Amino acid sequence: MQKNLQQKIARYKDVAEVKAKNLYPYFRVIESGQDTEVKINGKRMLMFGSNSYLGLTCHPAIKEAAKKAVDKYGSGCAGSRFLNGTLDIHIELEDRLARFTGKEAAVTFSTGFQVNLGVLSSIVGRNDYLLLDEYDHASIIDGSRLAFAKVIKYRHNNMSDLEQKLSNLPGDAVKLIAVDGIFSMEGDIVNLPKIAELADKYGANIMVDDAHSLGVIGEKGAGAASHFGLTDSVDLIMGTFSKSLASLGGFISGDAATIDYLKHNARALIFSASITPASAASALAALDIIETEPHHITNLWNNTRYAKKLLEENGFDLGNTESPILPIYIRDNAKTFMVTKFLEQHGVFVNPVVSPAVPSDASLIRFSLMATHTFGQIEEAVDKLVNAAAYAGLELVKQNA
Repeated sequence: MQKNLQQKIARYKDVAEVKAKNLYPYFRVIESGQDTEVKINGKRMLMFGSNSYLGLTCHPAIKEAAKKAVDKYGSGCAGSRFLNGTLDIHIELEDRLARFTGKEAAVTFSTGFQVNLGVLSSIVGRNDYLLLDEYDHASIIDGSRLAFAKVIKYRHNNMSDLEQKLSNLPGDAVKLIAVDGIFSMEGDIVNLPKIAELADKYGANIMVDDAHSLGVIGEKGAGAASHFGLTDSVDLIMGTFSKSLASLGGFISGDAATIDYLKHNARALIFSASITPASAASALAALDIIETEPHHITNLWNNTRYAKKLLEENGFDLGNTESPILPIYIRDNAKTFMVTKFLEQHGVFVNPVVSPAVPSDASLIRFSLMATHTFGQIEEAVDKLVNAAAYAGLELVKQNA
């Protein structure tokens, strides 16, 4: 006899239905480095589903730094930062990150997801308010669920709605606006100038999740606050290492007192293992490259503009993207899976995003650029996207070149 938990699991049919149609697109096994081309089942595939925006994951200097760190420190820290897991390389990385983001101090976490869980669950309490953009990353949403603060969502990048929400809150209450710098699916940039204006008007603080902004926008890739010249107006800047910084982990930077508070109150930090020596060394090496070799960011934006131009000329709907994240709106779950499968069979890796991650009429292919893509690779991918759209029965209205 099945127990209640097993009965609940047995009722979950979504994945089985997609697999039965041979359209399942997740957990694909990559047999090579995360580069512009990867191997899956021994076959070459163009990678347009990566968050490695600067294409540094296979950079020889970063790989060498990771190897040297393992030789010196071993493979792991065997504990949390709070107790036995703090290495000198962690402190070096945090000092660098603080300077890079224009803040007094920083602290690293084991993942970017853990940063948002740890910060939001510890920094706001029962009588405080947490204001979120409805399209904020899942880690911000989950962090808000662990917080005891009152959580208020406002419509995506809708500053009138945000002001209406702020105007109804007590003037003497702690109010924290937590928002993505670049939204990870839609690719648009936060309206930080207006948020900063409203925060000043209503006495709120700001935390920006720069997971998809670091290495992409701002002075030398320093993120959204730098991009708008508002570093002093943003209280907390969060980032990850798993994207432009070619590693694994995350951090939060801010004023020294707040960072010290988080180091002693964020349970996701205190009760999680430290990032590995190799991860810290890789992030440091990536920072060296970002700060001294600006052509990587230039190449990323050249590729972004070229891909956007080709896709729009061929009639694809890219929404309001302003970044290397190009959402190709299919607006139908089944057809999104069909396009993804066709592309996979023809050597192009992309990511399908369907409901409930997005509304069913907003399902999309997440097509993302790397600095190391060539124009030829972009052209090949776009040609195959056109064929995939025809296969799935999509109607594209081509623009004049």
